[in-house]
Amino acid sequence: KNVHEALDHPGWRQAMIAEMQALEHSDTWELVPLPLGKQPVGCRWVYAIKVGPDGTVDRLKARLVAKGYTQIYGLDYGDTFSPMAKIPTVRLFLAMAAIRHWPLFQTKDLGHLRYFLGIEVAQSKEGIVISQRKYAIDILKETDMLDCKPIDSPMDPNQKLMVDQGELFTDLERYRRLVGKLIYLTITRPDLCFAVGIVSQFMQAPHINHWNVVLRILRYIKKAPGQGLLYEDKGDSQISGYCDADWAGCPIDRRSTTGYCVFLGGNLISWKSKKQNVVARSSAEAEYRAMALITCELMWIKQLLQELKFCEGHPMKLYCDNQVALHIASNPVFHERTKHIEVDCHFVREKLLSKEIVTKFVTSNEQLADVMTKSLRGPRIQFLCSKLGAYNLYASA
Repeated sequence: KNVHEALDHPGWRQAMIAEMQALEHSDTWELVPLPLGKQPVGCRWVYAIKVGPDGTVDRLKARLVAKGYTQIYGLDYGDTFSPMAKIPTVRLFLAMAAIRHWPLFQTKDLGHLRYFLGIEVAQSKEGIVISQRKYAIDILKETDMLDCKPIDSPMDPNQKLMVDQGELFTDLERYRRLVGKLIYLTITRPDLCFAVGIVSQFMQAPHINHWNVVLRILRYIKKAPGQGLLYEDKGDSQISGYCDADWAGCPIDRRSTTGYCVFLGGNLISWKSKKQNVVARSSAEAEYRAMALITCELMWIKQLLQELKFCEGHPMKLYCDNQVALHIASNPVFHERTKHIEVDCHFVREKLLSKEIVTKFVTSNEQLADVMTKSLRGPRIQFLCSKLGAYNLYASA
């Protein structure tokens, strides 16, 4: 509860000593006279219990932090920034490590990387596997769904959710909290992305039908709570991406859903399922907007890899299953029907002309981004998951 109680506990006392030693070893501070008219910023201790992948206590951690909340913006400090890595960047580095057979370790004295922000990491000669098994099981326990009957798809393909649909769900906080946890679970579960995105649209006023879909997602998770992603050396470091769009798929506003997935050396590093901002007037327009969005992601990934001296310089491959959208990308002539997406057209075409990307047609059956744009049946999900690199380290042989 306070510093005095922590000092009486041998574990917390040792954690505080270790923190002070680390700060002194790093030359964190320098003793100087207090400037005239200035007030010193005090410090306080923050305590945390670090747990391992199995839920057991790994160690006790004590941090000495400044009381930043006592400072006044504009007087004591200006704009502040938090240099946090994006999750796709983390997956990108894991793919690089798998391709180059680099060992993974933490910069502190914790040995090989095994647990990171609730993500379990396992590395062997075959590759690297990331999953959130403990996190998924904790969600099932919290909702009393640990003994539920598993199901092979997170959402019924025939079900369309509306805003005012049936009786209101009274426990608003429970709905929001659970959906928020499911969003975090999609870090290693691209197969959940579309369904979780759908239920997250009803955070303001969820109904019983929406809650039932959330419970169905939990039943799907129960089928394989340990499922994650495998990163391995497949002999190349080519950047490739698949983009898709479900035209006018939302029954509420008829906006389309964009879905894409990006690979480095055949390893999935980035994906998205996102409703488009405007209504598309044709399937080709919806597909082209998806193409523009993934092109932005591909360019960001390429720039990052170039800074890391990892990029081979080959054009990035962009796969699309819409022939009209591919024709618009390669056709230098604008027609009246394409002027409303002219900016996207110029952007994608610019990258094509500079040989930074190359577009390729893919059949709908081999469209890997299909799982990001619509509800699918179990066999189709299983097929796409196998192509996306899904791997269950805990599955029985």
